[in-house]
Amino acid sequence: MKVDLKQLKSSIIEMGLLNKKQCEDASKRAEKNHQSFEDLLIIEGLISQNKLSNLKAFILGVPFVNLEGVIILPEILKIIPEPIARTHNIIAFRKDSNNLEVAMINPEDLATVDFIGKKANLRILPRLTTPDSIKNALGQYQKTLEKEFGNIIKKETDDMLIKTDGKKGGDEELKKVAEELPIIKIVDTLLKHAILQGASDIHIEPSEKEMIVRYRIDGILRDVMVLPVLINSGIVARIKVLSNLKLDEHRLPQDGRFKFESGEDNYSVRVSILPIFDGEKIVMRLLSENTQAISLEQLGLSGAALDMVEGKLRKPVGMTLVTGPTGSGKTTTLYSVLEILNTSQVNISTIEDPVEYRIPRINQTQVNSKIGLTFASGLRSLVRQDPNVIMVGEIRDNETASLAINASLTGHLVLSTLHTISAAGAIPRLIDMEVEPFLLSSTLNIIIAQRLVRKLSSKKEKYTLKNEDLKNLSKYCDLDRVSRVLKEEKVIKTKDTIKDVVFYHPQPSPESPDGYSGRIGIYEVLNVTETIKEMIVKRNTSDEIQAQAQKEGMKTMIEDGFVKAARGITTIEEVLRVIMD
Repeated sequence: MKVDLKQLKSSIIEMGLLNKKQCEDASKRAEKNHQSFEDLLIIEGLISQNKLSNLKAFILGVPFVNLEGVIILPEILKIIPEPIARTHNIIAFRKDSNNLEVAMINPEDLATVDFIGKKANLRILPRLTTPDSIKNALGQYQKTLEKEFGNIIKKETDDMLIKTDGKKGGDEELKKVAEELPIIKIVDTLLKHAILQGASDIHIEPSEKEMIVRYRIDGILRDVMVLPVLINSGIVARIKVLSNLKLDEHRLPQDGRFKFESGEDNYSVRVSILPIFDGEKIVMRLLSENTQAISLEQLGLSGAALDMVEGKLRKPVGMTLVTGPTGSGKTTTLYSVLEILNTSQVNISTIEDPVEYRIPRINQTQVNSKIGLTFASGLRSLVRQDPNVIMVGEIRDNETASLAINASLTGHLVLSTLHTISAAGAIPRLIDMEVEPFLLSSTLNIIIAQRLVRKLSSKKEKYTLKNEDLKNLSKYCDLDRVSRVLKEEKVIKTKDTIKDVVFYHPQPSPESPDGYSGRIGIYEVLNVTETIKEMIVKRNTSDEIQAQAQKEGMKTMIEDGFVKAARGITTIEEVLRVIMD
């Protein structure tokens, strides 16, 4: 039941959706960018997801259904449990007598259809749909659970207030409260709710009269609930117990971690507790232990930048740096690089804080400063383990920088991260750490700078830039360069100007209240050429190095962002938000 690529192209041309030349050009671009033909058509806006799915349904002889905006009855939705629906992209949406209509992205998944039919004791009628339809329906599972969670929070909070009568009590009393069912349920519910929402962090912030819970979703903090401040001490005590922290310490910051299970997923939760005026603020970072590293293409690298990175990774020695502020996805990029390098012929060792994802066949070491295991001491030991590739989670000080440089000079490929705004900014930063410029020029292979922007959901509004928009944008970037990059990337025709480019505004929907869903990277990749090496030795400024790299063809982050905005992946506002922060 799979649609043959030749048949799909032929049907696209026959239906007049694209002409033959457009189809062939799109196919070549997809091959060059290592994308599927269908994905490229949708990303570049050549054919909408709905039209493409309709066409595939016609070819396959399977009815097409669009579930966007459709409210499915909970009793029908739950015929297929959420884990199965999410894993196999299959949704039950209509039931008539013994027939159950299910929407699928892959109607050829007959094993799943057969399994559901037997479990539900119903005749399954497959229908082809779009990923956005599936996403809309999956969100309805979440809304049902959110309502249930809201009720649990309210009930357990009321019970807790009755039990404590608003008294904080001593440490022994707090320990008892932390182990009582109401507080356990409240904390578990906050964690499960955050995981369902796709949050990366949970902030629990006490104030004089209430306790605010916020989740960071797609990089943006959002208020999710307000709880009575009187239960704050119980929640803090519970999290301290889970993290094995001191219950009687209320004046000093504390850091810890614990494990949490949600369904089939395991999470490592990093905890930071900070005393503030109204109590103790908690921030918990959620790290899924089941997450798999994704490809560089999926992260957002493409074209010449991707080719350059992959080419430099073939070098057996030297240093690759990924730079950017906290939360810009640097470690995720390094994990994707490790997946490329992870073969049976090489020994890979890492020193990290924390170990965010577990990767088979890679020796991962967790920093533990309490016992003296720092990046520097760990790196000193790693080089005696006969590694081919070493990943240092972050270069924070002179000692780590010096050891990393020496490791790359003595026959190792070293990967690491650095907190700088731009790729060129990494060079003076390392020189400030007392790394000799001539050693730096001998070891650096490539520097990648990145940010994460939110991706537009399926509903978006087209627009073109007006004179006033161009005037404002010219404050932040060189529009002539942006226009040239858009032409090089074949986003616009040679004769067009930036005024002809179609950009997009987000459109809120029930599934995506702010019009965004998920994130993708924008990048600049600085190739350390012979010219750049000479500039490093001469201690040129980061601005001078940046200008030379651009002359040699480096696409800046803001230019990469404009390409993604013109392709309908994100918005100009998002690009400026993360670049100007």
